[in-house]
Amino acid sequence: MRHTFLRALLALSLALPFAGHAGAADDEPPLQTVQVGPNSHYVQGLSQLGSPKNQNFISNAGFVITPAGVVVVDALGSPRLAERLTQAIRRLTDQPVTHVIVTHYHADHIYGLQYFKALGAQVIAHGAAREYIQSDTARLRLEASRTELAPWIGASTRIVPADTWIDGPMAMKVGGVVFQIDHVGPSHTPEDLTVFVPSERLLFAGDLFFNGRLPFVGKANSSQWILSLERLLAFDARAVVPGHGAASTEPKKDIGMTRDYLRHLRQSMGKAVEDFVPFEEAYARTDWSAFEHMPMYGFANRMNAYNTYLLLEEEALGQKKR
Repeated sequence: MRHTFLRALLALSLALPFAGHAGAADDEPPLQTVQVGPNSHYVQGLSQLGSPKNQNFISNAGFVITPAGVVVVDALGSPRLAERLTQAIRRLTDQPVTHVIVTHYHADHIYGLQYFKALGAQVIAHGAAREYIQSDTARLRLEASRTELAPWIGASTRIVPADTWIDGPMAMKVGGVVFQIDHVGPSHTPEDLTVFVPSERLLFAGDLFFNGRLPFVGKANSSQWILSLERLLAFDARAVVPGHGAASTEPKKDIGMTRDYLRHLRQSMGKAVEDFVPFEEAYARTDWSAFEHMPMYGFANRMNAYNTYLLLEEEALGQKKR
C-alpha cells in the first residue's frame, strides 16, 4: 500500500508544473482515443512541429487492454501528454499500465516516459538506443526543448532508459495476450521496433510508416528502411498504427506511399550523385509533384532530399573503396 501511495504521489508531482499553467484545460490540444481492435486504441498526434501550444503532441501512441494490465506503445512528447493519455485509458479500464514499448528514442515519442515510470510501468526498447541516450545530440535536444517547449518540457523532464533492452525479436505475454516485438532497424533509427498483436490483428509500426504526410528522413538508412517497409506488409494485420498520421486499414496502399517517397528520393538524388550534379541543381530539376500536396512537405522535403544526397555520396564513396 505504501509503495502504491508513493507512486501516486510521484506521478502527481510530475504533473504539478503543468497543472499550474493558466487556462491549461482550454488551451490543450484534443487527445481522443480511436479504437482499432477489440481491445486496442490509439491517439493521433498533429501534423505540426512541436510547440508550447500543442504540448509536443505530434506523434501517435497506442495501447492494448489485457486482463492483467495495459500495454502502451510509445509515450508521446511530454509528461503532460502521458498523463492525459493515462486519463484517457482510465476512462476505458481500471487496469494499470504495466508496460511501455518504445518503438524508437526520438523526442516526440519518449518525453512522456517518466510519467509512466512513476506509475510503475516497465519500459522495453531496443539496445541500439543506448548510444543515443548517452549522446550529446540527446542532451542538446533536451536542453533546447526545455526552452522551445516550455512549460511542457522543463527542468524536471528527463530521458528515461529502458528497464529491458532487447537485441532481437521478443515475444511477450500479458494477461494471455501475445505481443510480438521485432527489431527492424537500422531504418528510421538504429533501434526501430514494430509490435504485432496477433489476437487484435494489429501492427504498431512506429516511424517506419508516416500515413498521409511526408516522413522525416534525417540521416536514416533509407535503403534498409525500404526493405523494412516490405516486411511490414508481410504481417497479417487488419490495421496498422503509424508513428504519425491515421491508422491504416489499407496497409498495402498507405505503406506504399512512404516506400514510394523513399524510392523517389534515392532514385532522383542517386542519379544526381552519379552524374556529379550539385544538390541545388538536382533539387530544382526533380519532379516533386506527387508529394508536394502532402502535409509537412514544406518543412521536410528539402531536408530529406539533402540528407539523402549526402547519404548516397557516402554510399558511392564506399563502393569505390571496395
